[in-house]
Formats: sequence, C-alpha cells, structure tokens
Amino acid sequence: MPRENLLPTLAGGIPSLNALRAFEVAGRHLNFRKASEELRVTAGAVSQQVRRLESELGLALFVRQADGLSFTPHGRAYHRQLVDIFEDLRQASATLRPVHDSVVISVTPTIASKWLIPRLPDFAAMHPHIEVRILATERVLSFRSEPIDIVIRQSASTFGSGVRAERLFRQELVAVCSPDLVAGMSQPLGDSQIAGLPLLHDSGDFWGDFLPGLRNNQLETTHGLHLGATGLCLDAALAGQGVALASRFLVARELSDGRLVQVTPRTMEGPETFYSLRRRDAPANPAVDALHRWLHSYGEY
Repeated sequence: MPRENLLPTLAGGIPSLNALRAFEVAGRHLNFRKASEELRVTAGAVSQQVRRLESELGLALFVRQADGLSFTPHGRAYHRQLVDIFEDLRQASATLRPVHDSVVISVTPTIASKWLIPRLPDFAAMHPHIEVRILATERVLSFRSEPIDIVIRQSASTFGSGVRAERLFRQELVAVCSPDLVAGMSQPLGDSQIAGLPLLHDSGDFWGDFLPGLRNNQLETTHGLHLGATGLCLDAALAGQGVALASRFLVARELSDGRLVQVTPRTMEGPETFYSLRRRDAPANPAVDALHRWLHSYGEY
C-alpha cells in the first residue's frame, strides 16, 4: 500500500534542507541538545531551524517540554516520512561514492623513502580507489602474523614454499655523489680519485669489493662517514658529503634529473636480489594484483 504523501506543497517549493535535516535529527533524539551534538552546531541553532520549518509549514511539529520534546500528530507522521527520505538519500549517495580498497605493503625505510613514495602518485592516478598503506621496517615479517599483502625485501636465498617470490630488481651497485663534490674534476674518475673523496659507508659496506685497491691497501682513502642505512648515505651524498654506493634503481631519478652523478661507469653485482613477496595461498584480491603489476612495471625482469 503506498504511503500517504505528507510533504506539503509550498509556494516556494520544498522547505530548507538544513531545516528538514535539523527536524529529522531532533525527532530521532527528541532533544535539541543531543541533536546539536550529532549535527555539530548549537542547540539554539537546531531549535531555530525547526521553528523556521514550522513557520514555513504553518504547523507545530513538536510540543516543547521541560524534559525534552514530543511529537504533535502532524510532526510524527511528517518525521516518519522524512526518515525514509533521508535514508533513501544516504543509500543513493553511497552507490555513487567509490569503494576504497586498501593494500598493505612492507618495505625497508630506504626503499620506502627513496623509491616507493616518490612514485606512488603515479599509482594513485591510475588507481584512485586503492589506498596503499606502507609499513616501513627492517624487521623480518610473517604473512601469518602480520596484516600485510606484499613485501619487498632483498635476499640471497630462496623463500619458503608458502611464499610466492618474484624478482624485482638486481642489486646493481653504482658510485654516486653530488655534482658539486666533483665539480672541476675530469670524469669518469679513476679509482685513486674516488678513494680520495669522502666515502659513505652503509651496513653492507661494499667499497672494498668495488675498489679492490682499498681491500689490498693499494689505495688510501680520506675519512668517510659510517651511516649504517643506505638511505642515510644517499641523503649525505645529495648534501655533497661524499660518494655513496647504492643500487641503481634507488638513484635512477636523482641520476636522471642531475641531483646525483655516477662518478665511474664501473658497476658491481651485489650478492642479493630484490624480490616482491606474497602469500601463495592468499585469496584473490584485485587491488593487491594491481599494485603488484605496477611494482613490476618498474622491475628489470
């Protein structure tokens, strides 16, 4: 049976939406103060909107009492219809709002700051409805105990049968520094010239392998900084404080825009490879698949 249409026909059209909303909320609480808390306005503002609505309708909707409100017969019928209308509006709006899927990716702080975060706007432009959450940590994580979808880590070994590992980047080490540090020097630099500059050392510290003369005591080096994390070495290199060794993919943008220069064409293959990891038995998830495909669009394999 169709419900009776109790919305009045007014000379000026439907009443103010703010007034209708104030009445709908006040009617659910039967209290102006509680309605004001939901609407985040003052109780006086709610009361004023309701009085405005009553004036436009020419009908009393509430009976004001010391302990709250009660409906008039017209007010009760009108409120019942408005509740349905506002619920229809909420549902109609919800169908238009995009549903945001989320993907949790774990990377080391260096990969997060030097590679992933600068490129994420490209992914967001392609997939505006996917929310990427970054867990930046050096810790070894477990898919079973952590709420993560994708992990990027470097390793020289294989992974367990429950993990799907796909190669992402080689550990191709290059020597880089600020162009200001080598201004006026003929390039590419020779080993003795590189050793004569401050060398920046991370936890891997491959300088002895990159410049064998250092390992064999055939080269003397100036004092350098021991910073532990590759990301800190790259920050120091950008600041002109020395020469860093880093995987090429981590410095590709800085080399391209000239903020860093590669001081020698020599490269070195590191002992580890960067992999993207996922649970082999993870349920199908289009958002995770989209991020995984995007990551590998930058990969070297």
